Amino acid sequence: MAIELPNASRLKLDQTLSQWRQWDTATPITSRPEIVKTIGTGISNHSVLVEANERFVVRIDGIKPHSHGIHRQAEWQSLRAACRREIAPMPCYFNPELGSLVTAFLAPDQEQPIELVDVALLMQAIHQLPSRRYRLDLRERIDSYQHQLLQRPNRQLEDLLALRPGIDKSLVFTSQLAEPLVLCHNDLLQANRLYSAGRLFALDWEYSAMCSAYYDLAVIVAGDDLSAEQIEQLITVYWDDGELNSHLERLRHYVCIYRYLECLWYAVIDELFVSSDSAAKRMQMLRRDLNALA
Repeated sequence: MAIELPNASRLKLDQTLSQWRQWDTATPITSRPEIVKTIGTGISNHSVLVEANERFVVRIDGIKPHSHGIHRQAEWQSLRAACRREIAPMPCYFNPELGSLVTAFLAPDQEQPIELVDVALLMQAIHQLPSRRYRLDLRERIDSYQHQLLQRPNRQLEDLLALRPGIDKSLVFTSQLAEPLVLCHNDLLQANRLYSAGRLFALDWEYSAMCSAYYDLAVIVAGDDLSAEQIEQLITVYWDDGELNSHLERLRHYVCIYRYLECLWYAVIDELFVSSDSAAKRMQMLRRDLNALA
């Protein structure tokens, strides 16, 4: 089947499929997988559904991982650990030189509800996975993205960079909490959560790293745009310790940090982002949350 991919990505896809004998699959496959269709047309990667006697997802890098703080070896280790806990698809093949990853395909349920109890329990399971050496330093990641943006000055970036002092206050606040680090997914947006056979799984572990559990939860709070009632429900299920107000205060700071980092990420990926409606909406929410902390 013909699919549209950049030439370099198509070549890497063909090379990955040619190495099918090296794939670690639940049942042995006896022939080169055939392309079914492209799926999950993300901004930073290309994902393709392929099939032999079972179905797989082949992901090909669309960006330079190290430029975005992505550590492919750490992702592979996290994915394998998560699969053993049955909260992620089975990893089948990994080739960082090609920028390719193959996982088993999880057939999605027809209904994909947002059940915050399930999300909180999934998050608990993720945070109980074995520790890794790779750590997400939020200040360092923000500095890295800002440095990349300043290499190509744009007047429309001024509004975003003007919010950095408020973010620095939150970074100082969170750095003084001395929280234990746990293995986090760090990108558990709705697009990276999937119900299959009635169970909730976490997909796309490329940003996984040791970090604060609050940051992982902040991704969901901001990414899903949860209401105050939904945030309380998420916190209550995750911690269930009667310390709601303390958790809320910490979480608000991490939500601001995530929103700022998200805006920087989009701006680095797409030079037109800063002038888009999407940027304006995200900036509005970021200002609202920063003002709530003032």
